Amino acid sequence: MSLSNIRIVLVHPTHPGNVGAAARAMKTMGLEAFYLVAPVDYQGPEAWARAAGADDVLAGAVTSDSLGEALRGCSLVIGTSSRARAIPWPALDPRACAQMLVAASQQRPAALVFGREKMGLTNAELDSCQYVVSIPTNDRYSSLNLACAVQVMSYEILRASQAQPEVTDIDWHEPEVPPASGEDRERFYRHLEAVLVEIGFLDPTNPRKLMRRLVRLFNRTALDVNELNILRGILTAVQRSIGQTRRPG
Repeated sequence: MSLSNIRIVLVHPTHPGNVGAAARAMKTMGLEAFYLVAPVDYQGPEAWARAAGADDVLAGAVTSDSLGEALRGCSLVIGTSSRARAIPWPALDPRACAQMLVAASQQRPAALVFGREKMGLTNAELDSCQYVVSIPTNDRYSSLNLACAVQVMSYEILRASQAQPEVTDIDWHEPEVPPASGEDRERFYRHLEAVLVEIGFLDPTNPRKLMRRLVRLFNRTALDVNELNILRGILTAVQRSIGQTRRPG
């Protein structure tokens, strides 16, 4: 089973050795789609030395200035996180995460996103993810090196690709209509926010965490293209009824 549609995305990696070691971890497990968001340095001597034969993966890394650009075209995005958040994301263990990535990638690109070495992913970056995955660690020493985390998850992805498909919470197998892409969902969220402001349900000066909670809600549903178009059509009808016809995105 091909794993070419599964992207490993590192957000703002600061240590070139970690980037090289991550490339090596990927290659040993059959992964090749390597994406780097605003890397500090990834082609220095330390990166090439730590790649240790995975030069093709490192050389083929796709760089971008934003996470949105790195996720373009992905139908499923899962972020890694080792800390609790004020608003919890739907959580997966590594095995379930790998199974879902493998199933989704048979139709469209899917991405597994890793955060910065020191602070991981921000809440805003996790807004782009439908799920989060955490790697179990020792309660008394939970610090896991970035490249080691990539190795663990890459191993689980390879195992999932070699196993018989298992049922997951969301069925990604051959839907009648393709799932909505990350860009489609982001346009919907902007449209939804605009309508909520227009009808007075969302106060932009005191938004609290309303949009973040709504993003989590819709991310859990794995919307397909038709479903998203229906929701945007409803929002447009609401705007027409209140005399607003602008449709964001």
